[in-house]
Amino acid sequence: MARILHGYWRSSAAYRVRIALAIKGLDYQSLSVNLRTGMQASEQFQSLNAQGFVPYFRDGDVSLRQSLAIIEYLEETYPRPALLPSSPAQRARVRGLAQIVACDVHPINNLRVLKYLAAPLNLSQSQIDAWARHWIESGFATLEAEADATGPYLCGGMVTLADLCLVPQLYNARRVAVNLSAFPRLTAIEQQLMQLPAFDRSRPEAQPDAVA
Repeated sequence: MARILHGYWRSSAAYRVRIALAIKGLDYQSLSVNLRTGMQASEQFQSLNAQGFVPYFRDGDVSLRQSLAIIEYLEETYPRPALLPSSPAQRARVRGLAQIVACDVHPINNLRVLKYLAAPLNLSQSQIDAWARHWIESGFATLEAEADATGPYLCGGMVTLADLCLVPQLYNARRVAVNLSAFPRLTAIEQQLMQLPAFDRSRPEAQPDAVA
């Protein structure tokens, strides 16, 4: 069964899906959609995904968009290793922390929003970076307070969906010079996660379309 991930090396949403695929040991073909050159708006890509976003994932006859939906599909279809706890309450907690990043922070800091701030709103690059830092720091403050103190990861002793959202957002935070010293728990969790092969292999710089 052919699996294909349409993504971009610096897309944090695609980064989440790469980690999930690596954790579950699933092989796939990576097809680059260069967001900087506008490939997402091409007729070819929009014929696959009318929304024009990455990631876009195909698993045989199944075609999916939106990173959390893709990861939930992987969790249900390829359940081991699990990315969600067995307890309904704990599963809901993990999803809630993941959504702080995926629903509250990331959508207002992605490329299309930042481009709109530049034109037509005519904000300077320093103003755009300040916008991004504000919303990232707001979300990180909540995650720092909510991080489980009983284990090495965001929700304790197991790697979860929440960790898959945290690491790419920390990557984005560094790109806009967020002062991460204010979030020692989050950076300690990241350090633990990046020692895992699945996270290391999924780094943006390790992708075939990465640009130096």
